[in-house]
Amino acid sequence: MSRERTYRSEAVVLRRANFGEADRLLTLYSREYGKIKAIAKGARKPQSRKTGHVELFMRSRFFIAKGRNLDIITQAESIESYVALRSDLVRTTYASYAVELLDRFTVEEDKHTGIYDLLVNALGWFATAGSLLLTARYYELRLLALTGFHPRLFQCVSCNEVIEEQDQFFSAQLGGLLCPDCRHADRDALPVTAVAVKVLRYLQTRPWDVVQHLQLKGPLQQELERLMHVYLKYTLERDLKSVDFLHRLRREAELFTPSED
Repeated sequence: MSRERTYRSEAVVLRRANFGEADRLLTLYSREYGKIKAIAKGARKPQSRKTGHVELFMRSRFFIAKGRNLDIITQAESIESYVALRSDLVRTTYASYAVELLDRFTVEEDKHTGIYDLLVNALGWFATAGSLLLTARYYELRLLALTGFHPRLFQCVSCNEVIEEQDQFFSAQLGGLLCPDCRHADRDALPVTAVAVKVLRYLQTRPWDVVQHLQLKGPLQQELERLMHVYLKYTLERDLKSVDFLHRLRREAELFTPSED
């Protein structure tokens, strides 16, 4: 979508960086234009009117002027601040993961209102959900579906036969499940339990208001996370910084958790 010399858009702040002496360079994901970069002049000054509206994860209404090299934010009005994402380090880290993942799967100025709506909803989920692990898996699968990388979970990616309710294998390279007879199609495929397959299918085909009530045990959550992270790493061809930080948080939490006698 082409933009006028001045335009407005609702957007979420994905990234920000210091720019010059007092400005910030923002990466935004907008409803109307997809991912864009813009300068918030003077945003680092304490008295700036923009300061409280251009924080990470903030959903705001931006007024922007086209510049020669970078567009310039002339005004910003906050719509939703997601306060819990700033007061809880674990929730902050999951929100960082959500925006980093979206950033990696999108290119600039490619409008996709479905992705924008997912991002807005996901930030709300991460701010309030009881199980952040479950929320992350649901978000991953929804984002993969919207970007065309959804894993095939109902037919074998090699022989195309219907997947039975039994232990299977998951191939990141082939993009989905392999039945036991087709294990040879990818020797790096991960074993996946029947219950994990069932949960992945459930997450892939049900709305959040239904999914959020699931209660999954720790080992199953770990299996789902490992499988999804292997698939995402293969698809993106890189690790995500927020994943490493999240793992460090968990290790530190375990160190300070009293052991039972």
